[in-house]
Amino acid sequence: MKLLKKIGDFITSNELITNLDSVLSSNDNYLFVTFDDGLKEQFDHALPILEELDIPAIFFANSRNFEEKKVSTVHKIHLLRSILAPNVFLEQLACFKMDVLNDVDAIRAKEIYRYDDDKSATLKYLLNFKLDFRTQEAIIKSIFDLHFDENTVLDELYMNEENIIDLAKRGYLGSHTHSHFPVGLLDAQEIRFELSNSKLYFEKLTDSIINMTAYPYGTDEACTDEVASIAKTIGYQAGFTTKRGTNTKGINRLLMNRFDCNDLPGGKNYIK
Repeated sequence: MKLLKKIGDFITSNELITNLDSVLSSNDNYLFVTFDDGLKEQFDHALPILEELDIPAIFFANSRNFEEKKVSTVHKIHLLRSILAPNVFLEQLACFKMDVLNDVDAIRAKEIYRYDDDKSATLKYLLNFKLDFRTQEAIIKSIFDLHFDENTVLDELYMNEENIIDLAKRGYLGSHTHSHFPVGLLDAQEIRFELSNSKLYFEKLTDSIINMTAYPYGTDEACTDEVASIAKTIGYQAGFTTKRGTNTKGINRLLMNRFDCNDLPGGKNYIK
């Protein structure tokens, strides 16, 4: 954060929304800090650092963790991966007659998960893009329940409602959809639910307006033009992908780019 302060000016979500056209047209470097998933560690550890440095941010959270009291399937996968080697995880998935990736899928997996080894990339792509979500949930739940207690994980992993309300009062809260699915792979009705339910839930909980969203996974498959169009009709004024790059005049404001922190000054993959 200190390094980034030297190369640009941090702006708030309100400043971005209010002055989006001028920000995108400017030759100045404006920086906007984002966090996904509504994790407790972000509130407990990242927020105090941001406060100390006087840097604003936005935290995109999933409503399912609060409304349904369920751990997101993607986080169940993360936790399982923390205790199971990729080859072991793949072997367990094979028990459910999972298909292997074809050559095109394997290449795409490496492109999306470029920071992962081949087996990890294969595992993540297989789970995130080759299964329908109900099947994925059922399979992962059966493996997850062998190793973890969901209620314990829920309390330890995510922010609580008081944290969410606190962020909203600061203007720091955004939607990460309801269920953390790659929404571009859903039908139009499901896309609308994922985007609208999260917005409405957090607005009711916090008595505030949620006008920004970040699409889970953020890839081309997850962030289609249809997704952006639906997000706009629901009332979002800005939406973020995970496509690397700056944002300039003419970009679809519902499909804006973001940099991974590892690609920025101080990050492990930064190239001067």
